[in-house]
Amino acid sequence: MTVAQGRALKDLWPIWGIDYTPAPLDVQKVFGRPAPLILEIGFGNGDLLSSMAADTPDWNFIGIEVHEPGVGHCLMRLHELSLSNVRLICHDAIDVLNQQIPDFSLHGVNLFFPDPWPKKRQHKRRIVQPDFIALLSRKIESGGFFHPATDWMNYAEYIEETIAANPAFRATETETSKRPETKFERRGKRLGHEIWERIYERV
Repeated sequence: MTVAQGRALKDLWPIWGIDYTPAPLDVQKVFGRPAPLILEIGFGNGDLLSSMAADTPDWNFIGIEVHEPGVGHCLMRLHELSLSNVRLICHDAIDVLNQQIPDFSLHGVNLFFPDPWPKKRQHKRRIVQPDFIALLSRKIESGGFFHPATDWMNYAEYIEETIAANPAFRATETETSKRPETKFERRGKRLGHEIWERIYERV
C-alpha cells in the first residue's frame, strides 16, 4: 500500500466509507436521497466505479472491495471528483449482501472480471454459484439487472448455465459496451482472451 492510499483510508474513509455491521442499511439515510442503487462487487482500484458514478449522478452506487490498497486508491479518486453518490464497503461481498443490503433495494449489481479461479479444483471458490444467484434474486428489485463480465470462457459458460437455471433472471439484448474498460479487462485482452459480458433482467 502506498503512503497516499494509507492516508486516504485514514482521512477519507469517514466521508465515503461504510463500516460493515450485520444489520440492514438505511440506504436513503446513507445517501440523503432516494435514487436507483447500483452495487459493484470487487471494484479493484475503483476507476470504473468512480467513472460510472460521475457519468450517472442521478444514481447511487455502493462498491465492495476487500483489497485495502484498491479502496485507498478509490477514495482518492472520489475525493478528486467530489462525488457524493458513492459509498464503499471493505468486507466480504456475501456477508454484505446477506446482512447489510435490504431485500429488493438494488436496481443493479455489477460483477466485472471477478477472480476466475481457473483450476478445476478451485471452481468452488468462484463467487458465482447457485446460492449467489438466489441471493441476488432477493436483493435486486423487479426490473433491475445483474451485469457480469469475464475473460475466462469456461467461467462465462458456467455463469450462463447457473443463471439459466434460476427463473428470476432472463438475458436481455441491452448494449453492454458503454462502460469504461477495467484494468483486468485490458490485461485479459493483452493475453488474447475473449471478453464475455451479459446483462440479465430481474423478472
